Amino acid sequence: MSQAASIFRTAMGAEFDRLHPALQRRFSVGLASGEACTGRGVMDRVWHGGSFVKPFLAVGGVRNILVPRAGRDVPFVIENVPYSDTYGRETVSFVRTFQLPGGPRRFDAQMVLATQGDRVLDYLGTHQHLASELHFSTDGRGGLVIRSSEHRFREGPVDVRVPELIGADAEVRESFDDRSGRFRIRVRVTNRRFGPLFGYEGSFTASYADVRRCGVRPGLRPVREEARA
Repeated sequence: MSQAASIFRTAMGAEFDRLHPALQRRFSVGLASGEACTGRGVMDRVWHGGSFVKPFLAVGGVRNILVPRAGRDVPFVIENVPYSDTYGRETVSFVRTFQLPGGPRRFDAQMVLATQGDRVLDYLGTHQHLASELHFSTDGRGGLVIRSSEHRFREGPVDVRVPELIGADAEVRESFDDRSGRFRIRVRVTNRRFGPLFGYEGSFTASYADVRRCGVRPGLRPVREEARA
């Protein structure tokens, strides 16, 4: 396994080495390592908050942001593929596909290293209209914790911070279970005023491929890429 500095290793610094070795490999995917990662498993639960979340989900579902349906025992795939975007930045896809009743639903994100170098910028959806700053840390037991902070809406000349009233905070917790040989993940998205909006939790296995051979499949990259970091 290559120990080349991925965008995630760079953002976390020495703390990266305190992750479980399986998580270190998964978050070492990048152009330097030459590896892509595909996770396949089942989400025990995909959940929504109260009825007030419907407008959030309806809007988000159009552009592959959030998932507008709930379910249990949902087959799940996550594709983490590195590539250079239109602006020459190393990017890693986080494209999640949920096989829900009524058809598959996607939750798309593309991650780049923020200009500060100590955090990752998460572009959401098919057109990258939303961008979130992500902060990576360990949980003290080899697991990974990802928390979002500032969110911005970007379209043409518009570049504004998303107000807390309509914004949301995300927390992702990922770990590796040595007994089952599976990654476990829990995602929770919350609005500071209205409460829980959306989340999912479950487990998956991971396989790795040489990105120079497999390339970036059609449809994995966004329709529009945002230049501002």
